[in-house]
Amino acid sequence: MSRLPVIVGFGGYNAAGRSSFHQGFKRMVIESLDDQSRQETIAGLAVMTNLVKVVGGQYVDNESTPLTLEELENLYGQQVLEATLIRRIETSLIDVDNTPWHKAVKLNGEGSEFTISRRELPSPLPESWEVEALSDKLVKITMHGELSVKMDSTREMPVKSAGQLPTGFNPDEMYASRFHPRGLQMTIVGVTDAIRSMGIDWQDVIAAVEPDEIGVFSGCVFSQMDEHGLGGMMQSRLKGRRVSAKQLPLGLNTMPADFINAYVLGSVGSTGSSTGACATFLYNLRVGIEGIQAGKYRVVVVGNSEAPITPEIIDGFAAMSALATEDGLKRLDATDTPDLRRSSRPFGENCGFTIAESSQYVILMDDELALDLGADIHGAATDVFINADGFKKSISAPGPGNYITLAKAVAAARELVGDEGIRERSFVHAHGSSTPANRTTESDLFNRVAEAFGISNWPVTAVKAYVGHSIGPASGDQIMSALGSFKYNLIPGIKTIDKVADDVHQENLTIPIADLDTSAEGLDVAFINSKGFGGNNATGVILSPTIVESMLFKRYGEERMEAYNTKKATTVAKANAYNEQALNGEFNIIYNFGTGLIKDADLDISDRAITVPGFDHPVLYRPETRYKDMLK
Repeated sequence: MSRLPVIVGFGGYNAAGRSSFHQGFKRMVIESLDDQSRQETIAGLAVMTNLVKVVGGQYVDNESTPLTLEELENLYGQQVLEATLIRRIETSLIDVDNTPWHKAVKLNGEGSEFTISRRELPSPLPESWEVEALSDKLVKITMHGELSVKMDSTREMPVKSAGQLPTGFNPDEMYASRFHPRGLQMTIVGVTDAIRSMGIDWQDVIAAVEPDEIGVFSGCVFSQMDEHGLGGMMQSRLKGRRVSAKQLPLGLNTMPADFINAYVLGSVGSTGSSTGACATFLYNLRVGIEGIQAGKYRVVVVGNSEAPITPEIIDGFAAMSALATEDGLKRLDATDTPDLRRSSRPFGENCGFTIAESSQYVILMDDELALDLGADIHGAATDVFINADGFKKSISAPGPGNYITLAKAVAAARELVGDEGIRERSFVHAHGSSTPANRTTESDLFNRVAEAFGISNWPVTAVKAYVGHSIGPASGDQIMSALGSFKYNLIPGIKTIDKVADDVHQENLTIPIADLDTSAEGLDVAFINSKGFGGNNATGVILSPTIVESMLFKRYGEERMEAYNTKKATTVAKANAYNEQALNGEFNIIYNFGTGLIKDADLDISDRAITVPGFDHPVLYRPETRYKDMLK
């Protein structure tokens, strides 16, 4: 009997804010919230962006003036909304109007003279230089002929929008970040949010499982490309600087998992990262799902953290004509002042995707452990299907692989929720990258699969319209939104478009441009679709908590479920207490540097197990039974 991987915690940060407790989701559907929920969402974001703070349970502004929720919304509501979601790239990341670069220049100054420090003389000396000593420290240079130099300069970037963390929210200020690359800073704060959201102390989780029954699967696609990671290392020679001892190791794309193990969880269990371009989150999720189903792991942390808003990465995508540029938006809208907040337009008239940063994590447990610990279950991740495209002419072009992944996902979900479940109470979170090619190819995919399974008016949404394309964590952004839809029976509309483009296939689809209320029918299952460069296609199946509850009742019976619900009440109360603290600006970041170190000499090793200090259970050697029929 296969174990069911249930979602017992989720969290992170992206352009919509904090993911746990559906805070980011509520920002995306804020137009559809009641007054109280809307004001509370704005207040939480106002605290997060340091516009207001909470003192003694009271919101106050920078002059310590008390504010009611209504007053806070009136004073700061618009500013909060403008500080979130896709917007103009802020100068704290890149000055898009004056981005530094080196201009190649040829100097021709026969007989020109200048002085420089002796220690600044290049090696070898240019043949056109005549050097004369002026002192022990200074030399005079006389030029004869041409000299090629690179001059410090700036230029305007054609891409000016991105999905950035909320203005004023700085992960490096939330813990002792010690020159960590931004992607790793986001890893620490993002996974902390997910762990805290469980409402279960991590030590209680460790006490319930063997050390190697924990898995952490996390990484990124582009490594750490800012100045503190590989980006700074590769720029160092051109800038005339030294490489630091941290830039290479901290730049590795597996470092998010390493940071989680070493500084957050102290785990000695399985670890790693499976990378698949834009489908990377789903690749890691599949490792976690299959490990739990096979009984290898009982609890798994899955997620990705990516900070790709750098000039180099933007230049790379722009060279491929993949990103929405300011000029492209001007042409689309026939205006000289395009709305950069609407730069991502999935399934509408569009001109490219919008790069974004994000850190998203889910905590999975097997169903039995979740019941034993009284975990609050937010859904289940039952399958991720991955298929390639076969032979390709263009490495970035779509192909048949995604048809296979989606069809297999729908067929698998049908076995769990039936024909009525997939036809009446399922929806799709599209990759929805906002490129002209994606809107036709992905809509054709959805339309044809819907027809094959007898689905009409299949709801399709695309979270990238709000938060942009975060590459590695992109499917995590989608899952966070899907969990919000299960909770509130709202599917976010694609509000950055005025209408669905004429070349989009939608005979069997519903692509809403306003939030879609599903409270009449409810939602049973979400399909998370991802199309990655190179043919990295993946589709995940996420079941709603309502469906999961019915499955657990069938497996465990009423008496066991009543005991579980009693225990769960304590978990929910503790989780809600964390949410209240976070809404007040107390994020309680978990960062254990230099604590709880395990000495090799303290390991107790036998021929049957290894006992590791700090863990309640030993690591047992499993008997080899896989090849029993092949052994004498």
